[in-house]
Amino acid sequence: MATTPAPPQAPPKPTWDPRRPQPVFPWLRPTIRIRLTLLYGGMFLIAGILLLSIIYLLAAQAISTGNQPLFKIVAFQKLQVSSDNCPAINMAGTTSTVPLQDFNNAIALCVDHQRQAALDDLLSRSLLALLGLAVIAFAFGYAMAGRVLSPLGRITRTARAVAGSDLSRRIELDGPDDELKELADTFDDMLERLQRAFTAQQRFVGNASHELRTPLAINRTLLEVHLSDPGAPMELQQLGKTLLATNERSEQLVEGLLLLARSDNQIVERKPVDLAEVATQAVDQVHAEAAAKGVTIRGVRKPAVVQGNGVLLERIALNLVQNAVRYNVPEDGWVEVDTEIQHGQAVMSVSNTGPVVPAYEIDNLFEPFRRLRTERTGSDKGVGLGLSIVRSVARAHGGHIAAQPREGGGLVMRVTLPV
Repeated sequence: MATTPAPPQAPPKPTWDPRRPQPVFPWLRPTIRIRLTLLYGGMFLIAGILLLSIIYLLAAQAISTGNQPLFKIVAFQKLQVSSDNCPAINMAGTTSTVPLQDFNNAIALCVDHQRQAALDDLLSRSLLALLGLAVIAFAFGYAMAGRVLSPLGRITRTARAVAGSDLSRRIELDGPDDELKELADTFDDMLERLQRAFTAQQRFVGNASHELRTPLAINRTLLEVHLSDPGAPMELQQLGKTLLATNERSEQLVEGLLLLARSDNQIVERKPVDLAEVATQAVDQVHAEAAAKGVTIRGVRKPAVVQGNGVLLERIALNLVQNAVRYNVPEDGWVEVDTEIQHGQAVMSVSNTGPVVPAYEIDNLFEPFRRLRTERTGSDKGVGLGLSIVRSVARAHGGHIAAQPREGGGLVMRVTLPV
């Protein structure tokens, strides 16, 4: 008798709580607000205590100065009074020569003068002390603010390194569990997800490269074998040539898509590459097509060495020169290819004669599968990925490309790359 299998048991529950543990007293968390409040409140309290102490010492000194006698009796029998602080009561002779009321008035004036001098001295010294404390407070506050905000600088440096395509970098911020640490941990989690996404993308590009190229290569081989048969009917040969051209166009499309996917990432391995050499190789490859179309290629190519990938940089030059030759005037057309160093950056410019291009359509030229005055590709001049690849490769090298309509027709393409 067959026994009924037991239903699968539920997996055991984890012994640890995967959620982030919450503190027992969340209001005791050392947040940035509390730390800055304690820091600047303590600085204000210390500065106030120091200022109060200095004013107290200055006031004590002023009172001590004010307690000095205004005058001294030089001779007792014949009353003679002398004063350094109050010249008004400096007199010689007995009190009988000076009215008593005038003598008392002079003493009162001297007391007022001495009190005013003590207050003025106290005010001036207090202002100097306040100025000194302000300078010290600003310097100390600047240093402490830099110490408190130093994690932000670390986060910024890591973000800048990640922008340079180093997705393996992490902040891993140590310190109190405050808002900055929470921001750093969140940023690390985001980088982890981005790295996994880019790794998956690279794996997909590699797999797609193999899966898409293989059947197209097989189709091309079969078509070439059938076309090589001299006994094949004319209709079959015409159909084979059409299919071969379609297959070649599909291969170009696949190659362009894969190159566009690879070039969207920053270039990690860089080597010295001379744009003049790259441009010369591109001109040599397009020279036969240009001669067939009656297009003259000229230009001055000065040395301009950059750090990058030679194959991708050659694709930039080749795409630009091919577009300049293919989209040209029917007769007496020309293409000018120049390379040079301008303002510390390497510049490769490709200009040509051709149809008039409105300025508002320039941005559409860099979009995939876009052409001038058409939403989708529909000619045999390419697959519509040339300028998209050029822009992606330039961005991957830390540069950019700019297009400008040329007077009389045609375009001026300028690729700027850091040296």
